[in-house]
Amino acid sequence: MPGAPVRFPSINVLGGPLDPCSQDPVTGFFRNGCCDTGPMDRGAHTVCAQMTAEFLAMSKYLGNDLSTPRPEFGFAGLKPGDRLCLCAARFLQAHEEGVAPRVFLRATHQATLEIVPLEILLRYAADD
Repeated sequence: MPGAPVRFPSINVLGGPLDPCSQDPVTGFFRNGCCDTGPMDRGAHTVCAQMTAEFLAMSKYLGNDLSTPRPEFGFAGLKPGDRLCLCAARFLQAHEEGVAPRVFLRATHQATLEIVPLEILLRYAADD
């Protein structure tokens, strides 16, 4: 389709097909429930993370309030337990601050590895 945003192949950090991250809330740069990415995704929203109170508090403190509902944007606000396609750099920052959330490796896009080493992601793996 002409004019459609370019998307990189849907491959996860383990080299397999990218699993969905969340449909409730719908997440991802492309709002397709997956942590797909492409050249237009400047924030690299590629890490499928399960929110925690500690991470949400850090994000709010840093100016990205993910927990307050914003009905004018159709955003109900996130709560602990929700999944989100998180910016890879924010995940790395949370790791450095000791408040990184758990991640679902099969739903985390391989582009994450350009920012976050696999060894770090493995520490927070929530996959069965």
